[in-house]
Amino acid sequence: MKTDSPAVARRRQRLQQWIDERFHGKQVDFVRATGINQGELSGLLKEKSFGEKRATAIERAAGMPGGYLSDGSTKVSTVAELATPSDYVRVEQIDAEAQMGAVGRVNEDFPEVVRAMDFAPNYIRSVIGFMPPAGRLKLVTGVGDSMAPKIKPGEMVMVDTGCREFVGDGLYLINTGYGHQIKALQAQPDGIWARSADQVLYPPFRLTDEAIIGGRVYLIQHLERVA
Repeated sequence: MKTDSPAVARRRQRLQQWIDERFHGKQVDFVRATGINQGELSGLLKEKSFGEKRATAIERAAGMPGGYLSDGSTKVSTVAELATPSDYVRVEQIDAEAQMGAVGRVNEDFPEVVRAMDFAPNYIRSVIGFMPPAGRLKLVTGVGDSMAPKIKPGEMVMVDTGCREFVGDGLYLINTGYGHQIKALQAQPDGIWARSADQVLYPPFRLTDEAIIGGRVYLIQHLERVA
């Protein structure tokens, strides 16, 4: 039987503690909040290889403090001890794209962080209506023209990745099995329909049970020439 190194054993222990304290021990809720595959999570908690790169990616996806899974401390901090006040909200721009067209864009399971932007908490509340847990807000680049002029090709959108279900009409990041797309979702008597701004070139379609909602879009960062 393979024996974990002290570092790997610590990562498994801390990951399980995070799930216990933040999600009442429910792996399914952790999976829903982070987008991590259930099989991947089960393996990381048991026997799957758990290196520093994977630990860092999970810290980012779950909104953990940097180094939470990998630092050398022998004491496992509680969630309350990790919570520190902040005068800004850091939103990471990840190396991921969402297609605004007929097919989706396939991204890595754990995309790299390109950069991070800081926003005032009051501004985030004014845009979203609440303050989501750390790490949930991500900036994703839209490609394609199906949502123009609402979202122009190459513009970034702020996505609440913790929203994994339809909560009302609006813009969402979805995956219908062919990669990530940005679409306007609308409730109809026969189900949830995905619509584009240009419904002639990109006809609306009804979401199937296999479709996955990866987050709700709350902000579009427009770049416009002024002179």
